[in-house]
Amino acid sequence: MRTDRLVAVLLLLQRREQVTAAEVARELEVSERTARRDLDALAMAGVPVYSMQGRGGGWRLVGGARTDLSGLTANEARALFLVAGPATVMTPAVKAALRKLVHALPEPFRGQAEAAASSLVVDPRRWGSSRSEHRPPRFLEELQDAVIHGVQVRLGYVDREGVGTARTVHPLGIVAKGPSWYLVAGTEAGRRTFRVDRVSSVAPTGDPVHRPGDFDLAESWRAIADEVDRRRTPLEVQAVCVPHGTGLLRIAFGDRLEVGGATADGRVEVVIRGRDEHVLAGELAGLVEWVEVTGPARVRDHLVSIGNALVERYG
Repeated sequence: MRTDRLVAVLLLLQRREQVTAAEVARELEVSERTARRDLDALAMAGVPVYSMQGRGGGWRLVGGARTDLSGLTANEARALFLVAGPATVMTPAVKAALRKLVHALPEPFRGQAEAAASSLVVDPRRWGSSRSEHRPPRFLEELQDAVIHGVQVRLGYVDREGVGTARTVHPLGIVAKGPSWYLVAGTEAGRRTFRVDRVSSVAPTGDPVHRPGDFDLAESWRAIADEVDRRRTPLEVQAVCVPHGTGLLRIAFGDRLEVGGATADGRVEVVIRGRDEHVLAGELAGLVEWVEVTGPARVRDHLVSIGNALVERYG
């Protein structure tokens, strides 16, 4: 995972006065290109590392080698979390690596760094064919500051129709969804999400955020994402699949596929979500060798029509 590597690079830099990309690659067992990309990412994110070009050059920590990471400030630690975030699945191993980094910070910064770590959730699955850039959007840092310090903000926002609004919100957390970033916030109308690249202005009010005592960002985002997925693909098709066909279905349908238990004849129950009966029937028509649709009846009727049309044209 990338976060593990970035922390490992920092630990390597603190042990040695200077390292090259080739040395990092050998130490971490990655390609030299990957090592160079990680070193560049650290520097671009604001972590205090710099490169020396030319013969005998390499990468160094500002101020020279250290025995700990106390040279990192909370903002620099947060920069590390953010640069790692969009490409990283937050597995237990990655969380452990971040905790090691947080514990290495000096005491005055540790609380803010821990808040930074808990204010970010990474969901690598994207919605649709998003073309968003991978660079962090304009107001991301201001919004995460508001989350970390627990301050309400006056938020300017432009919706998908291009209509601009302004409202006071209670920032609760930041989520990286594929290449896009979202703010989870409390509002007068309840909990809402806002795409950060649609935020037009952020003005802290100085008033404290009202944060529910049982709020958990990961659980909250999971519920939000599930609801969005249900709205995007409200149709559910029930089917049974031959055991060796589930891998093909995962390739074809991705997150729209749910695999259940085995049936009496050894096949596997599956549920496939979609938006339109006819379109979903068209997707399933080419998988008749592996899948039998059991419901709803209208999808089966569309499959019959597609089959009759194929026979009429090619029979």
